[in-house]
Amino acid sequence: QVQLVESGGGLVLAGGSLRLSCAASGGTFSSYGMAWFRQVPGKVREFLVGIRRSRITYYADSVKSRFTISRDNAKNTVYLQMNSLRPGDTAVYYCAADSHLSDNYLPRGRAEYDYWGQGTQVTVSA
Repeated sequence: QVQLVESGGGLVLAGGSLRLSCAASGGTFSSYGMAWFRQVPGKVREFLVGIRRSRITYYADSVKSRFTISRDNAKNTVYLQMNSLRPGDTAVYYCAADSHLSDNYLPRGRAEYDYWGQGTQVTVSA
């Protein structure tokens, strides 16, 4: 029904930057809340940042000063700008879409999102 495809991951030196993209198809993008998560082996999938239909944004404390989410509804795409990257940021990064929650709610839980991309690997070397 709804497909999400991440791109833009890769290998970067500590202190560098990357911009991830998530392209959506098969639905009405402007009606979704969107978010980025990340996961490393043996750990839970971690919420990073979300953006609602109204463009309200909310961040995990760990990335608030370094990562920025944005959306372009005309392109059905959400972005994650990552600056000042650290080796601890190494993970698979996932985008997610919420199609059912009130726009006044700010979901941070994995189970609250309806659709997921396949993930893109980000590796930060020291």
